[in-house]
Amino acid sequence: MTTVPSGSSADPWPIRPLLAGLVDDASLVQPRMVAPSIDAVVARYLSARDGAYGGMIGHLVCPVSRLPALVTELARSAPSRPVDLSLVVDTGLGAVPKALSTVFSRSSLLTPRTVETAAPPDVDAVWLERVSEFVPDEVTPVVEPRRPLGGSADEIDAWLDAVQRVAEHGCTPKLRCGGPRPSDVPSVAEVERFLQVTVGAGHGFTAIGLREAVRPAPENETDRGRHGVLNLLLAVARELGTGGEGTVGDALRETDGQALVGAAEALSGRTVDTVRGLFPCCGIDPDPMSISEFATLGLL
Repeated sequence: MTTVPSGSSADPWPIRPLLAGLVDDASLVQPRMVAPSIDAVVARYLSARDGAYGGMIGHLVCPVSRLPALVTELARSAPSRPVDLSLVVDTGLGAVPKALSTVFSRSSLLTPRTVETAAPPDVDAVWLERVSEFVPDEVTPVVEPRRPLGGSADEIDAWLDAVQRVAEHGCTPKLRCGGPRPSDVPSVAEVERFLQVTVGAGHGFTAIGLREAVRPAPENETDRGRHGVLNLLLAVARELGTGGEGTVGDALRETDGQALVGAAEALSGRTVDTVRGLFPCCGIDPDPMSISEFATLGLL
């Protein structure tokens, strides 16, 4: 995600509404043995946010357990404006009030935007109400019902029922699109059904684990592939019935970058606004995917 250094005199380039504020830096939520250091992440994030493509940069995602170190590093770095923060609960819901108190007390460094947590297998209204009590009105609660890896049809149905409950309660469901294991990538059919539950019902969602702008071609017949950012944006438009010819599944399976670009450029302004209202951001580890990938496609 390298751009010009923070504090550069270079003017930021205009970012089209489809991509504005889309990319969250989620590198700190990787396992600690592979996650980059706090100082490296902060330097890279601020450089990208304040650089030529800064209009595409969204939140910095940080686990609660790493928040003190993040605050220390930001105080040392002295950002030109507060960092938009997505706080990930990794030490239990009981730690959220203290973490938010820390964030609110350092308003010159951080602005809390979301609090994200994994849901228990039996997520219900009582648990969701507890989440809502911990998260103030100006912060968005994001909840991830965990998809069963290699689950049966009944288990997938139960996962989607949990997604429905999360959305109906007023929380934002999160879709995990990748991870260290091939099974961490949901199938096209599973993503289609997730979009039916969320977008089809008028509920928004976020995603994490995306690595490419465009879905790469499968390496072999058994490779279920990885999902692309543009694919998911266009799939949302197709679920709305305004994304041109083809099905939601076609959009998710497309590996031709220029075909996706053409379809994206054909979206009306109203459709773009609706798509981004439903899919406001996605968490990405910036190391494997450079923002310049979108520039190569002619979108920046």
